[in-house]
Amino acid sequence: MFNGRKRLISALAGLALAASIGLVPGAASADPDIEDVEKRVDDLYHEAEAAQERYHDVRLELDELRADLRSLEADQARQGRRMETAREQVRESVIRQYQGENLSAVGQVFVSEDPGAFLDQLSTMTSYNDLQSQMFSAYAREAKALDIRSDATQGRLDDIAAAEKKLAQEQANVDEKLAEAKELLSRLEAEERERMMASRSTPSLPDVAASGNAGTAVQFAMGQVGDAYVYGAAGPDAYDCSGLTMAAWGAAGVALPHSSSAQYGSGPHISASALQPGDLVFYYSPISHVGMYIGNGMIVHAANPSTGVQVTGLYSMPYVGAVRPG
Repeated sequence: MFNGRKRLISALAGLALAASIGLVPGAASADPDIEDVEKRVDDLYHEAEAAQERYHDVRLELDELRADLRSLEADQARQGRRMETAREQVRESVIRQYQGENLSAVGQVFVSEDPGAFLDQLSTMTSYNDLQSQMFSAYAREAKALDIRSDATQGRLDDIAAAEKKLAQEQANVDEKLAEAKELLSRLEAEERERMMASRSTPSLPDVAASGNAGTAVQFAMGQVGDAYVYGAAGPDAYDCSGLTMAAWGAAGVALPHSSSAQYGSGPHISASALQPGDLVFYYSPISHVGMYIGNGMIVHAANPSTGVQVTGLYSMPYVGAVRPG
């Protein structure tokens, strides 16, 4: 009964929200209000972009984990070879100790491949005290070291599996938000949709005075104005926000990660009053958008799928801070 009531309340709330923007047949407003739809679409675009930037962060983490795994696997293989050498030394010692005697008592020692079983069998032999204690201790140390490395490798494999799962979840978030935005836009009449897109048109481009690496980066970014916005893209004909800044500074020979939050840590932080063309500017908390300052209170950035790469005001979004790459 309680669950049924909750579902009913939820459904009524959803209908009320839909009616408020005119998406329910027979609602008070027959057509969706373009301003309400535009705001909701913008919100969905930003939610999708935030998910995409988290995707970039996880992908960077995954790259590091895989590199670490390769190192761990190589270390484990080296340790395995060292342990095998110690095993052979112990076996040879046992053979020498029992040379000319009945070896049936130690036969299992020679065929055991499990380090723990090898040690257990060796310790139960009546002639254990006659073995070279230093050699036995060396084998025990190598076996323990191999266990430690095996555990570390498995732990990294588990971390990679968790990161891959999170990666898939963030991609699903992006797809979900985009699908919802497209659904809202499809409900608008074609004329209203065209008017909505026209209201986002890029103003005439300003001249930007910059030189050196910053000048190269700014020139590249300005050359992409009008290009499409595609989540996860980094050129040559489409970009997302961090993909554009990464490509622009890449053209100047400066490597940046494909992540707005990671780019925030890529150079010294600059106050808003000290901004120069080429500086990276960051938005939202947590950081999920980045653009490039071009002077006169303006930035160039890959905005969203409706507007693509455009020039807009520095404070057109919730400003967080700035970084100077290079």
